[in-house]
Amino acid sequence: MYRLNPILAAILVVCSLAVVTARHQARELFMALQTEQNKSRHLDIEWGRLQLEQSTWAMPSRIEQIARGQLRMSVPDAKQIQVLKTPDNKS
Repeated sequence: MYRLNPILAAILVVCSLAVVTARHQARELFMALQTEQNKSRHLDIEWGRLQLEQSTWAMPSRIEQIARGQLRMSVPDAKQIQVLKTPDNKS
């Protein structure tokens, strides 16, 4: 009986240390999960901003404004437009 008590006490200490270690690892993993979720939220926000910026830059009115202002382009007159038909074009 007296031999059993120190063995049980040793097993109890080992199990207690295992529980403490497992809880510590769980807390660390939970903190890492929260950090990654925050990064994900920030990347989603950045993605939305980039999509908005891309749609703004690609607006037809902006492209036309740049073509007229910086490139000095203009829409040709109807007399200057020629439509070419190719043999495989059936329209």
